[in-house]
Amino acid sequence: MENDKRPDDRNARVYIDGCFDMVHFGHANAMRQAKALGKYLVVGVHSDADITVNKGAPAYPEEERYKLIRAIKWVDELVEASPYFYDVSFLDKIGCDFVAHGDDISHSIVTGGDAYITQKQSGRYREFRRTNGVSTTDIIGRILRMTKEHHQPNQEESITKEEAGAIGQGPDAKSPYTTVTHFIPTSNRIYQFSNGVEPKPGDKIVYTAGSFDLLHAGHVDFLEEAAKQGDYLIVGVHTDQVVNKYKGSNHPIMNLHERVMSVLSIKYVSEVVIGASYTLSKLMMAQFKIDVVVHGQTPILPEDGHDPYEEARERGIFKVINSGNTLSTNDIIQRIVEYRLQFEERNKKKEAAEIEHINQQVAAMDAVHGLECREG
Repeated sequence: MENDKRPDDRNARVYIDGCFDMVHFGHANAMRQAKALGKYLVVGVHSDADITVNKGAPAYPEEERYKLIRAIKWVDELVEASPYFYDVSFLDKIGCDFVAHGDDISHSIVTGGDAYITQKQSGRYREFRRTNGVSTTDIIGRILRMTKEHHQPNQEESITKEEAGAIGQGPDAKSPYTTVTHFIPTSNRIYQFSNGVEPKPGDKIVYTAGSFDLLHAGHVDFLEEAAKQGDYLIVGVHTDQVVNKYKGSNHPIMNLHERVMSVLSIKYVSEVVIGASYTLSKLMMAQFKIDVVVHGQTPILPEDGHDPYEEARERGIFKVINSGNTLSTNDIIQRIVEYRLQFEERNKKKEAAEIEHINQQVAAMDAVHGLECREG
């Protein structure tokens, strides 16, 4: 469906809009598919005020959401505080040929009907496949299953066996390192997100590594600053086990493949090492011909008593950089925890819509399978 490009769409200016709260790879994939429907992608991001009135306050304030969306590699232009409701006259105003949206149902909270009915009736609507297995609702739900104290590393706390299982800790936890995810990674999806570009002869290759959990504006600023240190930025994304070892508690919230996809969507990143080791070895530096190794302002923990960047320091290629943004994953988690009741109520409504979408997909597949059986 994402390749169903009509002859008159090849040079189209495509519009896609949304809240894009707690930006994740599902959002990025929507933009990738929308861009594939035309030539130039304009993304509208709703304001905090509009989102609060229509859905409840967002976890990421608008300035952070604007920064994140601008950093996604498929975005050509961004419309700040885009209207929550609009008709085709708005598409004319911003010079877009049509609006694109996923194949999940989008209801208008005013009419209760199709939110894109006027765009569809005017022939200025295109559709792509929604990315299953991840949503803002799902991510917030993972955080809500934990308490504030469970995010404090090395803090002793007495909890029951049942509580441990509920929050993702202990032997009965659904996952030992992260909470439940429904995302199923494939080689094709990773290929779609990859640049597929090798470094050119003479390029200065930069390497950095981290968890990059719950992609946020702090990550974007850091990756932009890291990219400025050379010509080709390679990002190592640590495994769930490694992240859990140095961050403790229930980290990471997103699993390895989810974090890899998020990092790959950022335009400053040239390549990603999936499941990078915490210690940067001689072999890895030689294999990737690394010229500069950068690290942010976060602490560097010894591994087995050794500095993980010892080799890079000895070669004189290790550099600590400051992006000027102190936002952290823990800051994001605390936002959700502090407004727990508000987000729980919001999630109840969204989860119902998520379940409806999944049930419709299953019903559609069952209907197709039943027809094939009868025809056979």
